[in-house]
Amino acid sequence: MDNQELDPEIEKLLAESENSYSSDSFTDLSFDDIPDNSSEPAEDLSVASKVDLSVTKFNPITKFFEDTPHNYFDDSSYYKSCLTNEGQAAQRVHQVLSRYLTCTDPKDRTVYRQQLITAYWEIIRTMAPKMGDLSLPMSKRLMFRFGVLLPSLFSPEQKMTFSKAILKNNTGEPVYYMDEWFKEIASGRLSLSATDEVRVKKSSSASSDQSHLQQLKNKNDGKLQSSESFVNAKESERQMLEQELLNRVKAICEHNQMIGLEPHTMPLTEGQKKLFAEIQERLRTLQKLDKEYVGYIKEFEEAKSVSESLISKMQNAPDTVTVAKGDIETEFNTVRQMAKMTVGRQGNQFPVFTREFYHCTPQGTGFRENVLSIMAWIEENDPGVFCRIHKNTAHRIVPYVLLVPTYGDFGFCWEPFDRYNRVTSRGRIVIPMYPRDLKISLLMAVADLRWQVAKEKASYYWMEEGLTGHYYQYIEKQKLKGDLKSYFINDYVTWMTKEVDGVQKLDKQVRAIFWRYIPFNQQKKEELKKRSVVYQELYQRDINRSMSDGY
Repeated sequence: MDNQELDPEIEKLLAESENSYSSDSFTDLSFDDIPDNSSEPAEDLSVASKVDLSVTKFNPITKFFEDTPHNYFDDSSYYKSCLTNEGQAAQRVHQVLSRYLTCTDPKDRTVYRQQLITAYWEIIRTMAPKMGDLSLPMSKRLMFRFGVLLPSLFSPEQKMTFSKAILKNNTGEPVYYMDEWFKEIASGRLSLSATDEVRVKKSSSASSDQSHLQQLKNKNDGKLQSSESFVNAKESERQMLEQELLNRVKAICEHNQMIGLEPHTMPLTEGQKKLFAEIQERLRTLQKLDKEYVGYIKEFEEAKSVSESLISKMQNAPDTVTVAKGDIETEFNTVRQMAKMTVGRQGNQFPVFTREFYHCTPQGTGFRENVLSIMAWIEENDPGVFCRIHKNTAHRIVPYVLLVPTYGDFGFCWEPFDRYNRVTSRGRIVIPMYPRDLKISLLMAVADLRWQVAKEKASYYWMEEGLTGHYYQYIEKQKLKGDLKSYFINDYVTWMTKEVDGVQKLDKQVRAIFWRYIPFNQQKKEELKKRSVVYQELYQRDINRSMSDGY
């Protein structure tokens, strides 16, 4: 890449150094006196973090890009603004990036590339705690969000695509870019991602108490939302039953006049007499339902009382108990590990956006709207994908989605739900923004989520019961070696990309397992049964199971 393609600012700095790249060449460069460019307006992301059990599907995405591009990447001081006030980390990034971009020797370039990876993640580490600051320059947020450090590394088409990306979360869904993720972490609205390491308790009693109260609230929120969901369901069921009773009583009370003996009316008909038995049966059902309803009301009242008490205690606590810098550091290390996992051991770990490695279409890039559109398609074909069963009731809970700016291909589930609230808390999936196939990356993450939720549900019997049990037994019979979950993820991707269109690629046993435990929607089943005898047999099994239910 020649100097004429570089950003004018860095080109000037490189020209001044006269191609001499000793560390002393950059000691006089200062990134501490550049005025901030425009910052992001305040945005409330709290709505996206709340779980609403009444929502049944995604709202359709009608707008994927802005009509008018923003001009953040046209700012001549964008590069300097990104590195401003970042200390030695900024100096190091500038030094290594300059060498990397002007180096012609392949071996040296490889060395500088590795140094740049380390230096870039170090400056990202210093920036992470600042994401909660609303006055932070937009250039820093865009660097954190998309990995765009130097706009001249865009091609003109790529620059236009990213300039039209919708920056605000207008969807209300829990899909976050990296800067938004750390903003939520810093605000305390999003808890730290789970790790295997044992966390040391903090010495600050105020912070510790507030953290403990938040954990209790998270746990109680599950009970509150679940009990309210059951109350709503029972109320709806009671309303339907009462309407049936009213209709039958009304039918009994209707009498035609006796012809010739007016105004006297006819006695009860045989049909009306049969309604007495039906009314008695529904009265018994109503009595049983009311008993269940009272129990759920009691649970709801208790959970609500606890919630109000916890909220009161949290409000009476010190006003601003901020998230400790150590916690943000812990989350950064976790996210860094997530980024590595999206790429894999043999993948491209380069963290800076450059046209050299970016080969996605605008629709295939991991922008929020593209991701949500694919998630809606997945849910349409696999209706139970985001459902979690509690007390035989399905709760639709969309997971948190973290979009990381990496050139990886592997989406995955970091945790299936919060450890303090297994009932209604969101899981967490991670998606690379620049993969070869965004749909495949999302399917992998969703498959991972499905597997972990099913495994947790089966508990000690995960090798015997349900989806995980039947799939485990199939793998054992086939004597396949390797990671069980990886086999499942690959088969799920095939299920959702081939079998969904009637292309038979899966083993017969796997197809039967998925048809039962990961069923397509009813319309898709109706279509598939007409295409092949294979699907027709599976459809008939559904009918047989429904007829024998309870026996």
